[in-house]
Amino acid sequence: MSEKYRVEKDSLGEVQVPASALYAAQTQRALDNFRVSGERLPTEFIRAVVLIKKSAAQANCELGLLDEDRAAAIVAACETVAAMGESDFSAQFPVDIYQTGSGTSTNMNVNEVLARIAARDSGLQLGANDHVNMSQSSNDVIPSAIHVSALLAVRDRLLPALRHLYTVLGERAAAVEDVVKTGRTHLMDAVPMTLGQELGAWAAQIEACRERIRGTLPRLAQLAQGGTAIGTGLNAHADFAELFAQKLSANSTQQFRPADNRFAAISSQDTAVELSGQLRVLAVAQMKIANDLRWMNSGPLAGFAEIELEALQPGSSIMPGKVNPVIAESVAMVAARVMGNDATLGVAGQSGNFQLNVMLPLVAQTLLESVRLLANGTEMLADKAIASFTVNRSRMEAALSRNPILVTALNPVIGYAKAAEIAKEAYRSGRPVLDVAAEMTDLDESELKKLLAPARLARGGLIE
Repeated sequence: MSEKYRVEKDSLGEVQVPASALYAAQTQRALDNFRVSGERLPTEFIRAVVLIKKSAAQANCELGLLDEDRAAAIVAACETVAAMGESDFSAQFPVDIYQTGSGTSTNMNVNEVLARIAARDSGLQLGANDHVNMSQSSNDVIPSAIHVSALLAVRDRLLPALRHLYTVLGERAAAVEDVVKTGRTHLMDAVPMTLGQELGAWAAQIEACRERIRGTLPRLAQLAQGGTAIGTGLNAHADFAELFAQKLSANSTQQFRPADNRFAAISSQDTAVELSGQLRVLAVAQMKIANDLRWMNSGPLAGFAEIELEALQPGSSIMPGKVNPVIAESVAMVAARVMGNDATLGVAGQSGNFQLNVMLPLVAQTLLESVRLLANGTEMLADKAIASFTVNRSRMEAALSRNPILVTALNPVIGYAKAAEIAKEAYRSGRPVLDVAAEMTDLDESELKKLLAPARLARGGLIE
């Protein structure tokens, strides 16, 4: 046999494994069987599984099921893996996303790596199944890891990014509150509003999305762990689930608890589907904001040109001087991907056949990808688009002065039909509505200026 390989055994027999690999037979079988995408599960998901193994070893030791030396060795191995760089993760946790639907291959991959490191560093005999996987099953580890990894990613990355975007939007809204512009419905001119009101609406959308996502966290904090194979808790101590949750809470600085119903937690992925749905809402909101920015930035001569987004890179390989709204476009593509991920996750969530969902790796991958893309896209939107665009006041003022829809303010005074005549004449002649109204009504100029003042209309134009 080549010196580059070693022989490992499992219940099916012998397998050749690369000599440098920390994993063993079951991982190698998965690599041989699942040559599908070349994509592995996200690092944060593997870290969550490792965190589960660490907490389980601590709980098993305290329950008297695992001796202190082996428990300490497993905990130390978990800390070694947690300190690995990305290249080491890629090398030691290479199993394809599209594997066994329970994620057993990934669970055993982690078990094997931890067992080998623990045995190597402690000199003890340690088994991937008997010790590292004690009181556990892939069927409760992988669903728990989905919840743990998603909750920590939302807590540490997405929610802070949304808070940052909300703050930046609020600051910009306050800075441009005095800028009056033409509102639009159906992409057509409508009554006036302020640019601050427009940005304030975006901020309200983002804050509502943040609150919706926060609302899923208590359910993400409920874990399947302790249910083992199908929810009965077979081969786990009666106190394991509660003690495990306590250890995991301490290790992660996040409060976790056993699921209210472990059968449901293992057989379904309803909470993951819920979170994905809320991420879709955020994607929809960000798509709307990105498209508004693109329209407002359009031009600079033949479009709206109300704002100018920061010039970040040349926009064309053939048209010199062209600059495109690249950040808004990137955010829109993120939103499209998240919407697609939500459809994928919805189908995966349906695949809970009797006592086990069998698309768990796909749930983990799509959910964490959506969180990561949205967190990164949100920060980019805040810092490279919202914070840095400039306002073309003169362009907005010029468009507003020619907007015949201002005549809406005259409805209570002259009636809808007469106001419509004035609007049509202003459209036809290209003249300001104030001049046309002065000719077609008996209202004096000072009264018309008061009634048609755009700033007043942007505040609702309340009848006095």
